[in-house]
Amino acid sequence: MSRYLSALIAQDLQKRMVIVTGPRQVGKTTMARDLNTQFKRPIYLNYDSIADRERIERADWAPSHDYVVLDEIHSMSRWKPYLKGIVDTKPASQALLVTGSARLDTFRQSGESLAGRYHRWRLHPFSVRELCAQSGTDADQALEALMRFGGFPEALFEASDAGRKRWQNQYFTDLVREDVMEFSRIHEVRAMRNLVELLRRRTGSPLSFESLARDLSVAPNTVRSYVDILAALHIVFLVRPYHRNIARAQAKAPKLYFYDWAYVQNTTPDEQPGAQFENLVATHLLKHACFLADSTGEEVELNYLRTTGGKEIDFVLINATGDATHFVEVKWSESKPSFSLRQMAQTHPDAQAVQLVRHARHAFDRDAVAVRPAAQWLADLAA
Repeated sequence: MSRYLSALIAQDLQKRMVIVTGPRQVGKTTMARDLNTQFKRPIYLNYDSIADRERIERADWAPSHDYVVLDEIHSMSRWKPYLKGIVDTKPASQALLVTGSARLDTFRQSGESLAGRYHRWRLHPFSVRELCAQSGTDADQALEALMRFGGFPEALFEASDAGRKRWQNQYFTDLVREDVMEFSRIHEVRAMRNLVELLRRRTGSPLSFESLARDLSVAPNTVRSYVDILAALHIVFLVRPYHRNIARAQAKAPKLYFYDWAYVQNTTPDEQPGAQFENLVATHLLKHACFLADSTGEEVELNYLRTTGGKEIDFVLINATGDATHFVEVKWSESKPSFSLRQMAQTHPDAQAVQLVRHARHAFDRDAVAVRPAAQWLADLAA
């Protein structure tokens, strides 16, 4: 399946090794193998396969292969110096793509340097923009499908509620069994499972590690380490508070969101899916920021705002100099601009103040706030 990164990765493969990271089952392997058609002698090797593992460790493939895919390479001990040796000795005409989850994202933090040897890309779940391009649907139809089935390809394209539930159950079972065990001990697995269930009901709220620790009967620092593991595995991501130039900004706790927003639960069964929708927007904004960074080098950070003065903004996009470029408030049906957003629009005229509404009749501007139907605004993001 061709993805939104496919053409860009194909260009980068002509210059350097490409490292692709992202959540499990987000489509990294499928995208990598789809690129086979652009080469004459491709070869795909997966470190999880016993036969392939031996070949990978011996670097046992012919120099005549013009495209080499090394999948799940993060499971290999000392994979980083191994890759350095592969890159430094491979034929100049041979394209090399490396994919994996979790620990590949640590490649810039420790061990042998790969500086100047790779281009990095982060693959995210399907967004409104990508689904429109892939399926030809309009933005409203794409958003409806994504709200219902999530953005992971298997569940999204099976397009059934039963299929989504079966996929989610298997997905989280495999993550705990295979990936969490790489980071933690056996007796911690049950606590990690319980933590995931608790977090499903706390999506979009500042995390209280102390409260979670009491619920799990563990120490707060233990909960922090568990959340770090979940983030490293691309199960969740954290959105931290924004402070610059905002008087009395006091919030310190991060907010947490799931990459699979369809997994998020509302507080009550009859509640409108506002938390799930906010999570979807958070994931879209993260994908937008990562795409800009990976494709153009433009650094964009995703934050939120909460102050002791009563201002609350769901999301703030920050540029490389630390200035806010967008204040984004997310609403299920309320089109009247929020008080906090109107205040921020007045005090930060250089930033765009946007209120995204899932069910809005039309777009309009009021008090320097752009009120927009969410579907089309999300479709206009970078990725």
